[in-house]
Amino acid sequence: MISPFKIQILKNKVIHYTVTIVVKHKSPTTISKKESMFNLNIVEMKNLQQIVVLSTIFLGMGNSYGSDLNYLNSSKDPIVIEAAMERLKPANNLVKIALLLDTSNSMDGLINQAKAQLWDIVNKFTHAKCGNDGRPQLQIALYQYGNDNLSSREGFIQQVLGFSSDLDEISEKLFSLSTNGGEEYCGQVIQTSINQLDWGKNPDHLKMIFIAGNEPFTQGKLNYKDAVANAKEKDIIINTIYCGAYEQGINTNWKNGAQLTGGEYMAIDHNRKVVHINTPYDDVIIRLNSKLNKTYISYGALGAAKMQQQSTQDDNAMEMEEVVAVKRAVSKSSRLYSNSSWDLVDASDEKDFDMAKIKKEQLPMELQGKSKAEIATYVDGKKKERNDIQKEIQELNKKRETYIAAQQKDDEKGELENAMLTAIQKQAAKKNYSWE
Repeated sequence: MISPFKIQILKNKVIHYTVTIVVKHKSPTTISKKESMFNLNIVEMKNLQQIVVLSTIFLGMGNSYGSDLNYLNSSKDPIVIEAAMERLKPANNLVKIALLLDTSNSMDGLINQAKAQLWDIVNKFTHAKCGNDGRPQLQIALYQYGNDNLSSREGFIQQVLGFSSDLDEISEKLFSLSTNGGEEYCGQVIQTSINQLDWGKNPDHLKMIFIAGNEPFTQGKLNYKDAVANAKEKDIIINTIYCGAYEQGINTNWKNGAQLTGGEYMAIDHNRKVVHINTPYDDVIIRLNSKLNKTYISYGALGAAKMQQQSTQDDNAMEMEEVVAVKRAVSKSSRLYSNSSWDLVDASDEKDFDMAKIKKEQLPMELQGKSKAEIATYVDGKKKERNDIQKEIQELNKKRETYIAAQQKDDEKGELENAMLTAIQKQAAKKNYSWE
């Protein structure tokens, strides 16, 4: 008797299953009972027919495994073949975004918008869901191109940062960019990012490139059509952002570069000053951010430097505008701001974390003389304090967003922010993402 397979196929979703087949029979000889188990991991199968065919093959194997066919046919005891399909826990949903920014002359406005609006993009993904309850992780990579300070042999292209979820590091790298005249090779920088970055092969992941610039998309020896074809083959969507007039971007092939992968073409005024609306909640959020920083407990070789980096990026945001500092504080109160590599509070939430493995000299001075129990109590206290502060920031931000929505005109939103969020939401929907 074969139990029926229970198979659930979700539209346009990859299903991960383990097929387990158990053959049970009684033997007239010394072994009273045998169990033979076959395991087959079926990963990334969208075709139900493939699952059924492979399951049937393994059932056939189960009938003959470890037994004589004549015995099986004559045995008084029924052979029970149990087949069960069990869904494996899917890998965390992941969003990978590569930013390719033109840092030639006249692109200062673009860089400033990227610095300011990184936090809008992060805060948007805080509310993203995949399927019914999955929360995606966000990784961002950064390239600059078209800058005379870069190597001509590399096509005036530089990987500033590989895929990273470290928001302080991403901010630091954005603030490190400066502009200088050069040649902008769009096809080559796209191909370079495809070759150098670890995009992975999981079809559930959302993979996007945003390339921004203002010179013809056709510049350079590498044909942009070849680069975007390679991107499409890897399920990477190219979104193009032309810094200038909409029609000019079309005439210089920026729109075509996006359309070949199903991406979005957008034109922005990169020199336009972003209008930020101050709210009654901004000062409170900034004060709470200072308290939030005091809940971090550095450890290990990275600890002190990373804590300094956190403070420096707070200062960078504040120097741009107070509102940018507010947006960064909101990001720091979200699930996407995690620092388990250097902060004991975040590290303690990791499944494989063991406080006993942390050496005394890796701890901050104030904890080096304490017992393991005292350290655990201290960490738990900071964790509760942080959770309370983060919750308060999130609640204040809801009021802040309501206030802004009532005051803001549609044309006052950031050009780069609008362009990227529009494309992200549209393409994420195809991967079953939704937004709270």
